[in-house]
Order: sequence, then C-alpha cells, then structure tokens
Amino acid sequence: MKTELALRFRGGDRHHLFNNNGTWFVRYCVREAAWLKADRRVVASLGTTDLDVARERRDAFFAHLNLQALLGESVGFLATEGRAA
Repeated sequence: MKTELALRFRGGDRHHLFNNNGTWFVRYCVREAAWLKADRRVVASLGTTDLDVARERRDAFFAHLNLQALLGESVGFLATEGRAA
C-alpha cells in the first residue's frame, strides 16, 4: 500500500521537534490512503541532546522522505508508530 506524507509546516524552527528527557525527537504524520480521514503519527528519535543538531537532522530526515515520495516509493515508517487523535 502506498502512503503519502502529510507534512504541515506552520513556521518556527522547532516545528515537528519535541524534547523527551533531553533527547530530541521528530514527529510527523503519513496518510495511508487518500480516503482515510486519520493520519498515522510517526515518532523518530534524532539521537541528540543538541537542538541545532536536531534541526539539521530533522531537515535531512524530511528531505529523504520527500525524495522517497518524489520517486514514487512508499514512505517508510522508521520508528514508533501511533494513531493521531
């Protein structure tokens, strides 16, 4: 099944980033089918405690996901998955 990226950028240099006990994570959603209302929320550790490094890794992470989408590949789930409320 092909999934599509459902990124919404509303500005701010910490968008899609959150800190959990000192480690930065990226959080984003993918839509498994166009007719589904709910997106699947994906959370991935960036493996750093430094915010500047986390920003760089987030940008590289999303660039990779966008490349996957442009190539027509299914957007992979790389970490803990959960349903968005």
